[in-house]
Amino acid sequence: MIKHLTGKRQRWRKIRRDDLHKAESYLREREKFCVSASARFLKMSENRRSGHIWRLSGREGEISALLLHTQQALYPIFNKNSAVPGPSFLNRFLCKVPIHSLQGLREDAEILETLMEEQGYYATEQIDYVLMSMDSGPRPEALRAGPAGLVLRAPRQEDEETVFALQSVYEQEEVLPKNAEFYAPACRLNLQHILANERVLVAEWGGQVVGKINTSAESFTRRQIGGVYVRPDCRGRGICTKMTAVFAGELLSMGRGVTLFVKTRNKTAIKAYHKAGLVSLADYRITYY
Repeated sequence: MIKHLTGKRQRWRKIRRDDLHKAESYLREREKFCVSASARFLKMSENRRSGHIWRLSGREGEISALLLHTQQALYPIFNKNSAVPGPSFLNRFLCKVPIHSLQGLREDAEILETLMEEQGYYATEQIDYVLMSMDSGPRPEALRAGPAGLVLRAPRQEDEETVFALQSVYEQEEVLPKNAEFYAPACRLNLQHILANERVLVAEWGGQVVGKINTSAESFTRRQIGGVYVRPDCRGRGICTKMTAVFAGELLSMGRGVTLFVKTRNKTAIKAYHKAGLVSLADYRITYY
């Protein structure tokens, strides 16, 4: 049952700059479960024009829930014991901000999906994921996985076209919503941004780049892994397991925890990540409108 807010003890308000430290504390307590939202929060804290943050707080100013909206994406970070957005607030909210996607823990996403449907928003696609993490070293056997001659290294300038080919297929298979059209120039710009701003590792075997992995977000103490892809004809040889283990190990050695989410239907990838040393944390969902 959805718990609507009816009393006056707590109210949803747009956050003020002097309350950002309270929102940060709230997110830090839940960081493992909301790395993407925390990364967005950090960017919005630096540039308030990049998005909006709403807080649910009591008379003493304590925060019990947050809503982040940026780049037409909505991130709910609820507390199981807190009220959720009431119909009047949500109606005003949805009239002011466009929403293309909703992303967060599945239990939080489901609450907003129901409320948004009551306000005339209907999902075009729902994708469920397993949220995974690693906070200690990768499994030793994972570091020994993979075929003989496998080399894991940073990408070079001459690798860009090969990596672009891998990124193109990855985005079409794992990123684009249903019925969305793939646009190669946008993919190339995204890859250039990744190569310039994220940590990237490629897998070379037999003189060819056959796999890639990169970070996709950075929160307070964690890095999120994304863009994991191995060429189909090279799968089943432990390349994904070793690539993930080595890459996660590098991030851990830098003092960062590791997080990723993977589609629940991708059983092969989930198995590889478990072999690398990641553990399942929670159910995660992205809903498109």
